[in-house]
Amino acid sequence: MSLAGLSVRPPRPEGPSEPPIRLMIVDDSSVARAVLSRMVSAEPDFEVAALAGSAIEALDALKTVSVDIVLLDVEMPGANGLEALPHILRAGHGARVLVVSSMAEDGAEVAVRALAQGAADTLPKPGVNAFSGRFSEVLADKLRRIGRAHRDPEKVVEAVPGPSFTLRDMPTGPLGCVALGASTGGLHALLEFLRALPEPVGAPILVTQHLPATFMPYFARQLEAASGRIARVAEDGEIPQADFILVAPGDAHLCLERTGKTIRVKLDRSKAPSGCLPSVDPMLASVGEVHGEAGLGIVMSGMGRDGALGSRTLVDKGGAVLVQDRDSSSIWGMPRAVAEAGLASAVLPPQQLARRVALRAGGGGGTWK
Repeated sequence: MSLAGLSVRPPRPEGPSEPPIRLMIVDDSSVARAVLSRMVSAEPDFEVAALAGSAIEALDALKTVSVDIVLLDVEMPGANGLEALPHILRAGHGARVLVVSSMAEDGAEVAVRALAQGAADTLPKPGVNAFSGRFSEVLADKLRRIGRAHRDPEKVVEAVPGPSFTLRDMPTGPLGCVALGASTGGLHALLEFLRALPEPVGAPILVTQHLPATFMPYFARQLEAASGRIARVAEDGEIPQADFILVAPGDAHLCLERTGKTIRVKLDRSKAPSGCLPSVDPMLASVGEVHGEAGLGIVMSGMGRDGALGSRTLVDKGGAVLVQDRDSSSIWGMPRAVAEAGLASAVLPPQQLARRVALRAGGGGGTWK
């Protein structure tokens, strides 16, 4: 096999400081590879460990080169980036994927498909003559936020968190509402959770995912296909139905309010403490206010702390919160904030979280320790 488009560089010698984040750039354009390489190499905390002109070359390189992040184009000859993405994730042994492609801007469907298949994030790529300052800053920021690969093949995945935080009891009563919140890397986790969630659970399912408004209809269709449940973007004033999935629109928080015995959706556009729109915090807080101990929140992969304040309200009202574990998360920021605040009743991968919800829906409860 010809590896004409592939270049492998030895790692820099490690000094006393933390070694740089190692990158692989996969793009069929030699100009784009060169520009991206110069761009990230200008930052002292990045190192370009390999360049590949196709997905096949990238997979070959990952047999011998360890990287933290793969910058992956979508439009390439042969196996395109979306087709190759799951294979690259497996071959990368913990490496994350940032999709950098003009397709991420032109079509929301491509970006959502990439996130659904496990990409940590996406970034629209400008034309080869339009790479300039702002793009470089955004790229560097995304790479730093994605960070290093979790690469420890000897490590046993823990079913419970470490000694820095403890787990709470799970209420035993029936479920009134299940509210899911996620950000970077969360779409893949949400799909895994919903695929593993048996039907029915007997409660409405709310979803807040940090995505632009134009993504949301396609995102809802992805959730519907994965879950076998009806999923749609939520509308103000509608009444949530058991086992229906309502998705927060990209320009409003998805909340609930009770009038007498009727519970309705309330779309809130006020500023949230996290600065996110939509934000997980108002959703979880409203579920606590409306459903009390029948409310269940689940916080999945994402950077930052969105969801921690809402989880506090939900728990204070008698409800429970489950969070995704570190090893299965692309970014263990949002789940970590909830767990370290002592608010979680379980810290598990998405499929195991689904089993816990199924157990609760079937009348189980108890302590998840």
